[in-house]
Amino acid sequence: MKQTEPQKDRESLYLEVTTVNGAVCLPLHSSIVLFLLSYTECSSFHVYLVTDQADILPSLSGLVPGGLAVSEVRRDELPGLVRMCRLPAALEPGACFCRAGLAVVLRHIIQRACQLMPGRRDVASLLGFKNTCLKACAEVSQWTRLCELDIPSAVEQHLRNPEDQMCRLPAAILNLEQRLGEPVKVHNDDKIRRQKLQQQKKGDSQLKGPNTETESHPNESHPSVELSAALEKLSTDAVPAPSTREHSDIRKVKTTDLPELEHVFAEGLYFTLTDVVLLPCVHQYLISLQKHTPSTLSNLPLLLRWYQRVQELPSVLRSAKDCGMALLSLSTVDPCPPQLEAPRPSGAEQEGPKLKQEPFIGGPRPTLTKLQENGIDAVYAAHPCPSWTVDWESLPAAVNPTEGKMSDARAVRKQQQLNNLVAMVTELARPRHTVVDFCSGGGHVGIVLAYTLPKCQVILIENKEESLVRARDRSAQLGLTNIGFIQTNLEYFTGSFNIGVALHACGVATDMVLDRCLQAQAGFVISPCCYGFIQNTLKFNFPKSARFTDTLSYKEHMILCRFADQTAVSLPPERRLIGKRCMGLVDLDRSWAAETHGYSVRVMTMVPEGCSPKNNMLVGIPTR
Repeated sequence: MKQTEPQKDRESLYLEVTTVNGAVCLPLHSSIVLFLLSYTECSSFHVYLVTDQADILPSLSGLVPGGLAVSEVRRDELPGLVRMCRLPAALEPGACFCRAGLAVVLRHIIQRACQLMPGRRDVASLLGFKNTCLKACAEVSQWTRLCELDIPSAVEQHLRNPEDQMCRLPAAILNLEQRLGEPVKVHNDDKIRRQKLQQQKKGDSQLKGPNTETESHPNESHPSVELSAALEKLSTDAVPAPSTREHSDIRKVKTTDLPELEHVFAEGLYFTLTDVVLLPCVHQYLISLQKHTPSTLSNLPLLLRWYQRVQELPSVLRSAKDCGMALLSLSTVDPCPPQLEAPRPSGAEQEGPKLKQEPFIGGPRPTLTKLQENGIDAVYAAHPCPSWTVDWESLPAAVNPTEGKMSDARAVRKQQQLNNLVAMVTELARPRHTVVDFCSGGGHVGIVLAYTLPKCQVILIENKEESLVRARDRSAQLGLTNIGFIQTNLEYFTGSFNIGVALHACGVATDMVLDRCLQAQAGFVISPCCYGFIQNTLKFNFPKSARFTDTLSYKEHMILCRFADQTAVSLPPERRLIGKRCMGLVDLDRSWAAETHGYSVRVMTMVPEGCSPKNNMLVGIPTR
């Protein structure tokens, strides 16, 4: 494998390379990306292997698919936006639009391949029903977290110390095994389940002998309905099967009495991006188990069956060979042995807190009274510049939110909201500061900041590609040179910055932005939203501050959060006042938690108050 000279019109793809015991190797995230590049046969990217060593390409011979343009790059030579993210990352020509994180990059590769090869039905189907496969970010989707983060992390931890893990299976692997045993739900499952019932009845009649209504050779093999549906989906030249009507006795069967569908692949019947992510991970894990503790394989019958099933796809076999993956046949292992009780995870592998909210009955008054009796009540700081406003009339049209698809009344309220945030950021910003607009959406905040603060660098971070592309196009109209765009989930953004800003970050997204600002010791201007969506996660527990925790239970805090959403203008004034008070208390808890990290925090109200039902702002300045 030779180093290739980059072409300016090609998109750049940056992959991590690591060293283990002196040997150069690819982390699982990098192996997964290369496997997908081979599967899609997409060669429109220039691949950069990020390393701190020189001349690593010969050591990776056989692991990087042929036909790819590949170069080495040192970590300190990475472009600015890429350096701010965890890899993998893809950078568009022009270096102002970056996509980072495994799921985001993989989905982008598939979309790019579909643009170049619109006839590749097998590639388009990787994104699943309505193109939603692994689209939900890991912060809110347990399934995305399992596939994108937990399983690769668990396997790499196992590979580092396989002997130490002989007596237990990682919780993530056990979770996947369990999910492979759950009934499959697909958008047309009623039709397929009736076909399965018809197949089952046909099989039963054949077993009764030659005098039955339908006969066939006893050794004739029929693929399952699930497998037939899966293979038809993958065929690049498949012709839709003629519409056939089920027998009358099949049509009369109630939906609740139909047989459940079984997994063919990870997400159900169809081979998707999830299978591409899991295969390199499971492959490495099974190799280790077979070498160190082969008996443990009997605890994973469903995973083994899935592993054997994906090998029935020619494109998988081709890609595996292209990436140096010698897939195991496991011919000596029963592909579906009896289910044994798997070892229970221990220690850090135990599952985190459940994400389901506790139900509650009643109003907020007992909770408010309890807080008041303990000397806790909402306190709002005075707005330091209530009359400050952006000079909207003098700005180009592309800066103004009225250019977006919204009513005139909403556009005016959006201007008022931006006045408040821009005023606070302007108060904190200094020349050469980096300002990050988290959850940026279409860029209403970030573009105004980039235009009004030309001596600052502004970065927009958003996980929805469509919104960020709109922001990039608006920025291009303005000719802004101090702005960059990163499509990623917050966990993949690791860059340093001076000020973080977020307008109406929903639920725990506010806490994620706040946490990222605290880690960077950056100032913040955050307007929370959707308080009713706040709940305990793997990373955050509520209440957050010591004083609130000593006073309220989690359930009582959730009552505050629910009633903090009762601020709509259509509600009675008394209820809106209670809602505003609950908002202030939830944000007071957040502010007290931030102050323990060395911050001075003000909770204030936007002006005018009617610019939004969610008109709180948290403004924090590091004091250390």
